[in-house]
Amino acid sequence: MRYLRPRRNEGFISLIALFSFLGIALGVATLIIVMSVMNGFREELLSRILGLNGHVNVQGPVTGLTDYDALLAKIRTLPGVVSAEPMIDNQVMVTSKGVARGAVVRGVRPEDMRARAIIANNIKTGSLDAFQGNDAVMIGDRLAERLGLGVGDRITVISPTGNVTAFGTVPRVRAYRIVATFDVGMFEYDSGFVFMPLEAAQTYFNMPNAVTTIEVFATSADAAPRVARELWHVVDEGAHVLDWQRLNAGFFNAIQVERNVMFLILTLIIVVAAFNIISSLIMLVKEKVRAIAILRTMGATRGSIMRIFFIAGSSVGVAGTLLGFLGGLAFAHNIEAIRQWIQSLTGTQLFAAEIYFLSQLPAIVDPGEVLVVTLMALVLSLLATIYPSWRAARIEPADALRYE
Repeated sequence: MRYLRPRRNEGFISLIALFSFLGIALGVATLIIVMSVMNGFREELLSRILGLNGHVNVQGPVTGLTDYDALLAKIRTLPGVVSAEPMIDNQVMVTSKGVARGAVVRGVRPEDMRARAIIANNIKTGSLDAFQGNDAVMIGDRLAERLGLGVGDRITVISPTGNVTAFGTVPRVRAYRIVATFDVGMFEYDSGFVFMPLEAAQTYFNMPNAVTTIEVFATSADAAPRVARELWHVVDEGAHVLDWQRLNAGFFNAIQVERNVMFLILTLIIVVAAFNIISSLIMLVKEKVRAIAILRTMGATRGSIMRIFFIAGSSVGVAGTLLGFLGGLAFAHNIEAIRQWIQSLTGTQLFAAEIYFLSQLPAIVDPGEVLVVTLMALVLSLLATIYPSWRAARIEPADALRYE
């Protein structure tokens, strides 16, 4: 029985096994959380960008698209097209109370604006019913805060492409009344967009009976490239057709690259934990050489010895994977509440909308990705136990007990 007594090194081996357990749990949980947050970022950004910009844009020449009503009728007959809306899109400078900000003015028909759920459902102050006439504008809530304005106040819009006179180009300047503010939850839009009725925009930018862009909404974001190819056959020469993937290619490619890199880096946590399982099992085999030899002399087969150590090592990996799976899902589903709690506890802003574009921390759990992470952790844990188990099964009783 003295060969079966616990030795001092077994406490150290148990500590390594504990670290392996925690490492696998941490790696699995971190991968699930990070992948969920990256999915949430992409989905939220995509929904907001496409909710305001459309799936495909038909951009006219410098003089604009003049006969746009006939072009709209052609576009709406194409398969996969849900709606098409005329729009004027130009950059301006807005000022009020001595404060100036750059902004994007979009001239949209009032009925089209009411049909956009992302705007109609996120009116913070005022009402869309007042969005009509030549004197009304609607601005983002963060832009209103920066300028210190509210519903009923007036904002001055300055266009760099002004009127040409004998004394040079004079910028267009006009004051408009704010009838509503919106908050779509994306900093870029809430702090830099100004909407005005299409007729008012045509008058301000001196584009009578013309628009700069036609926004086309397809049945889905994936259908946008196919619709764009169809649009090339109906647009006039000089117009450009750009789908959302081309307009935002750099932005979404950067998110995808960052997502892949984060997955590879965080996978190393699980790999390191798997190597800890190998080292702890090898040390355990060295400590139990005599005990293994005695079991072999008592009739234990090599297969049974191998199964004993395989179960001992895999149990660490399976338990760690299960803990990481449950912890990662719980954290991902409550990540915004956890962020608010940490933020209130520390008094620091952990998720600035000015940097991360969104005002909330999104997380979307993809069952397929969770399954891949879980299976990967289980496979690595099981593979880590094969060599130590095989080594334990190869111990010969005569060699182990020769000097005992």
